Amino acid sequence: MEKVDVAVHAPDPLTHAGLVSHLRTRSGITVLPAEERSRADVLIVAAERLTTDVIAMLRLAAGEVGAPVVLVAGEISEQELLIAVECRVVAILPRAVVTAERLLHSVLAAASGGGVLPPNLVGELLKHVERLQRDVLTPNGLNASGLTAREIDVLRLMADGLDTNEIADELCYSERTVKNVIYGLNHRLKLRNRSHAVAYAVRSGVI
Repeated sequence: MEKVDVAVHAPDPLTHAGLVSHLRTRSGITVLPAEERSRADVLIVAAERLTTDVIAMLRLAAGEVGAPVVLVAGEISEQELLIAVECRVVAILPRAVVTAERLLHSVLAAASGGGVLPPNLVGELLKHVERLQRDVLTPNGLNASGLTAREIDVLRLMADGLDTNEIADELCYSERTVKNVIYGLNHRLKLRNRSHAVAYAVRSGVI
């Protein structure tokens, strides 16, 4: 099994010791001391609630450590879930049902780029995405990729190798309009050039 370095942050020594004992039941997982958490592959954070202090710590850790976070929490609301996701939390375990097996599964999933959420939180997250699409993206002509229908049309033709004049002819736009579309999406999405823009569209699944 691939080795995984884990850092643990807990509100009290007893909780910390319990989490560490769970982790040590599996070979290949190393628990790092607090001063070495910057090199962790996964960060485990235990908290009863997502208080302002816990959120501040998560945001700081996201910047300093940059590792995915497994959150062990007493309870979490929909709003707190969204904040947690912003702070690189990829797995949430209800504190009342934590076992060595569940904790290890969450850590390994996080280390491999996956995530673990209780079914009720998955539902809340999906409802939020649906509201975002309905209330924010669609009224502004956007989709989940952050691209408008016009931008997608231009990108598809760019991917086919057409130059600005050819794209303008194909879409019945002026050359200036095509240039403005390309400039606008590059500027908004911080894309470096046309190749980068096409690659972004491919990764987003729109072309």
